Amino acid sequence: MTRSAPRNDPEPEPDDAQPAPYATKGRLDRIVGLVIVGLVTLAAALLWLAVAANGPDTSISESHDAVVGVWSVLYNSDAPEMNVILSAIALALLAGAGLALVERRIATKARRSMNPGHQPLAPKVVMSANRGAFAGEVTVTVLIPAHNEEASLPQTIASLKSQSHRPERIIVVADNCTDATVRLAREAGVEVIESVDNTHKKAGALNQALKTVLPQQGDNDVVMIMDADTQLDDGFLANAVVRFVDDRALMAVGGLFYGEDGHGLIGQFQRNEYIRYSRQMRRRRGRVFVLTGTASLFRPLALRTIAASRGRTIPGTPGDVYDTAALTEDNELTIAIKSLGGLMISPQDCTVVTELMPSWRTLWNQRLRWQRGALENIGAYGVTAPTMRYWAQQLGIGYGVIALSAYLALILITVVSLETWIWFPFWLGLGLLFTLERIITVWKGGWKARLLAATLFPELFFDMFLNLVYVKGVVDLSFGRKASWTHLTHAAPAPALESQEA
Repeated sequence: MTRSAPRNDPEPEPDDAQPAPYATKGRLDRIVGLVIVGLVTLAAALLWLAVAANGPDTSISESHDAVVGVWSVLYNSDAPEMNVILSAIALALLAGAGLALVERRIATKARRSMNPGHQPLAPKVVMSANRGAFAGEVTVTVLIPAHNEEASLPQTIASLKSQSHRPERIIVVADNCTDATVRLAREAGVEVIESVDNTHKKAGALNQALKTVLPQQGDNDVVMIMDADTQLDDGFLANAVVRFVDDRALMAVGGLFYGEDGHGLIGQFQRNEYIRYSRQMRRRRGRVFVLTGTASLFRPLALRTIAASRGRTIPGTPGDVYDTAALTEDNELTIAIKSLGGLMISPQDCTVVTELMPSWRTLWNQRLRWQRGALENIGAYGVTAPTMRYWAQQLGIGYGVIALSAYLALILITVVSLETWIWFPFWLGLGLLFTLERIITVWKGGWKARLLAATLFPELFFDMFLNLVYVKGVVDLSFGRKASWTHLTHAAPAPALESQEA
């Protein structure tokens, strides 16, 4: 394939055009959790006051008996007043539509930006710089960060080599490996870069590798970074390359992931969760929320620009692509590209299979790192236009913690305080609608996914587990407790039995 000459890092702008060094003003750091807790508590209190002001009738004098055989069932046909129902619907629609409009306005403003000082990756800026120039065919260089991944790495490499559009280079970035990872990578015929004195986990190892790889990349090459426990579905790379060819301003393509088979009930919980996330991305037409670390592709221009912008317009150490202070490096890199005006997408035809956590302890550790990292990321960037969507998500999760906890607590109080169970048809109808929504959103997952969704309460308790993770993340961040980066150790593959002579 024809390749363009390697492109150097962006040259510094003239002194009068350089953005000021990245300031800490506006950053929330440790208090980000307290800010979110305060806001969602205030919102819940206002809602409670609004409902209480209507003075709902709490009596059950209008309950009716329904005798079925020897069973006597009481039910109450009362429902909230119509103005309360309409107000709730209006507020929900207003919140959803308002967030969508704000997000679209922010995206439109970034697309139209011609400010290379603050948004050097904005589509107009990028396209004006490469208009009329042919930079050669798109090539793909894959970096696979690996720390003791002998069990899963061979399957990952095999999935890359079986792609209809095979990558031109596959590089395993071996970080402090003490198993057979390096040997297996070389036996598979791929390149290996071993980290040197790295103490910054995955992000540090990738930074070292990228400083070697990026200078070799041309304008029309792309760098893919994928986990060592991920397998690409066929067509992933071919479809991603088409996206880059069709849109010269596109800076990144992320994959949509779904869970591997197995791991019993806890595995099905995670598969249902990932199916719903993919459905949400489809409804958003691929507009990315997070460029998944499982598999994402980047133009070298985006990675070079991030490295050049660290410490100036975005947080981090100057010259580093990845912020080694971030617990969730993929989430932070997504915010960095958005803050620089970059365009990205997660198309439905780029899917991968990723590992699932096999136990509640490992799932707790994984989600705590994700949650704490997400809070730290928005705390580091502060309240800006590109981070508004992330703030809204954290506020929504916080409000959901209060709402679901109150709902389950109310059920428990009702059960222990009443001698006779009373059905409320209105709320029962809402519950059935909610259950139907849960089933539809996992329909593609098969009968096991649908059955779990139909039972409703197991998934609600799984949601409560995630809510506890959220609360723990807020508490740890607020008290400045040291965060940990955990690694799931995979079982080594069973050695092949050598044939023996009789």
